[in-house]
Amino acid sequence: MSKVFIFGAGYSGQAIARELAAEADFIAGTTRDLQKAEVLSHSGVRPFVYTGQGFGLETMQVLKQATHLVVSIAPDGDGDPVLADLRKAGVGVMPKLQWVCYLSTVGVYGDHGCAWVDEESECQPISPRSRWRVEAERAWQDFGRLRNVPVAILRLSGIYGPGRNAFVNLEQGTAKRIVKPGQVFNRIHVDDIAGAAHHLMRVSAGGVFNVSDDEPSPPQDVVAFAAHLMGVVPPPEIPFDEAELSAMARSFYSECKRVSNRKLKEIGYRFRQPDYRQALTAMWRENAWRANLP
Repeated sequence: MSKVFIFGAGYSGQAIARELAAEADFIAGTTRDLQKAEVLSHSGVRPFVYTGQGFGLETMQVLKQATHLVVSIAPDGDGDPVLADLRKAGVGVMPKLQWVCYLSTVGVYGDHGCAWVDEESECQPISPRSRWRVEAERAWQDFGRLRNVPVAILRLSGIYGPGRNAFVNLEQGTAKRIVKPGQVFNRIHVDDIAGAAHHLMRVSAGGVFNVSDDEPSPPQDVVAFAAHLMGVVPPPEIPFDEAELSAMARSFYSECKRVSNRKLKEIGYRFRQPDYRQALTAMWRENAWRANLP
């Protein structure tokens, strides 16, 4: 039986925990504050508070028993906080470790002029946060070589699922159809993040894997399709040059690429939600689009 420790048991981390719950001996996860720790405990995850400033004694005790490690905490300009604290704790901190999963982002590829990219494509990150991700990926791969354990790097596209989707944005009046000619994005349903992590864990796979849907699409099309399913009028299209966007949102539009998921399929994973049309249709039909977590 696996013993799983998840650093950063947020939206994706909790989905992975639910996926592994039936077969894991125990699942522990971290959050940054006590209030969220209580939420984790109600969802079957043993909670630990972690702020990136070292491990407490109880955390150290559980890490010594953990066989599988999932990391869903973003690095910053000082590097990856989990790796830094593992180094401080010493090589004996996780003696039973068998596999590591690091959640990264397709943002590491940067802009490829809307061409297709795969795991062998050059990483040419533009934003500081994407550059930090590239450095963190390399550091985790070095950690795996040092510890002789496989490290699976999951490069995730834009994440959606219950509580985070175009239906919610339309209901709240925040949905926008911003049009930049030629612009496409990949996306990924949170259930496929969990499913991919579970599959790679089962086969003890290491390496880099794009976890991304089959259909890179213009973002305005996703909003229009969701509005059609809801039976509401979609918001008007807004030319990109006229859109009021935050600096971070605008930076997303400065990059365009089509992300291939072929490698993940070749290792045996079958996507549950291969495109936004299938996913949104299922979520609407099953009334599974609102946040349904504690």
